[in-house]
Amino acid sequence: MTEGNFTDYVKIHVTSGKGGAGSAHLRREKYIPQGGPDGGDGGRGGHIILRANHNMWTLHHLKFKRHFKASEGLNGSKQTSTGADGEDVYIDVPLGTLVINTDTNERMKELLEDGEELIIAKGGMGGRGNNHFKSSTNQTPRYAQPGTPGEEGNFTLEMKVLADVGLVGFPNAGKSTLLSVITAAKPKIANYEFTTLKPNLGIVEYRDHRTFVMADIPGIIEGAAEGKGLGHYFLRHIERNSSLLFLIPADADDIRKQYDILLDELKRYNPELLDKDKLVAISKSDMLDEELKAEMKVELDKDFKGIPYMFFSSVAQTGLMELKDKLWSMLNEKSVTD
Repeated sequence: MTEGNFTDYVKIHVTSGKGGAGSAHLRREKYIPQGGPDGGDGGRGGHIILRANHNMWTLHHLKFKRHFKASEGLNGSKQTSTGADGEDVYIDVPLGTLVINTDTNERMKELLEDGEELIIAKGGMGGRGNNHFKSSTNQTPRYAQPGTPGEEGNFTLEMKVLADVGLVGFPNAGKSTLLSVITAAKPKIANYEFTTLKPNLGIVEYRDHRTFVMADIPGIIEGAAEGKGLGHYFLRHIERNSSLLFLIPADADDIRKQYDILLDELKRYNPELLDKDKLVAISKSDMLDEELKAEMKVELDKDFKGIPYMFFSSVAQTGLMELKDKLWSMLNEKSVTD
């Protein structure tokens, strides 16, 4: 999937179908000149329904089609025949899509299960035919109910990337390079900040043909939790990741300080993010010789006491299998405990 085809935020306008009118027909047949009412009910108008689809990864299909209208229910007819219901309109969205009523700012639901549905605009009810209104004092009612109008509204769809591992780091930490090396994803890579403007997903092939999904979340900067830069736009994608991989380059001025800043941004955005499994990976370690790496380990053992860390290099392709092993272990332990 190219970055240009990845869309994770759209606004749509929907109109459900109007209900059909009930019939005021009176039975008039040969030899039955004064038959009673036999008008049928009108059909229900079509609903507008969102449906989660695990085969979808983006909202790109809604980028250029944002108006949806369901058909009206048909009117009732004689012999108490009910009109056909209007056809429902289904809008498929990826798992992890949050639905917000733009008109009321209500956060309605987050669709997380395949096939899960949410009616965002109910079709109007069909009117009742005159057959419902006959009584001992009014045996030939000549009226019926009209159908009720459908609903109309504006909705915002926000997609949060569903992945097993989310890459967290400052711009230029090497996240896109790692993803390009251990998956078939081809993210944009360049030596300037915010090269990645949309999340990139890749499938990591592990031992015995097993796989897991990794997401390159665009780089965080200080103040991201307050929306600085593209902060909120980036951070919401981390909420749905099972585990977090913190990437910090080996040439960083202070590795522990960078980790603390990243952790603080996540905490201020959503404290629950700190409950996820975390692994610190020191990228670009091909720049280190064994003596320098040994010196750094002494300091890192003190700074990251109780926090797992490891060295790797995407360019030299060293430490990648060990990184996969550790991530798989984290994910497997998490699935067992869950």
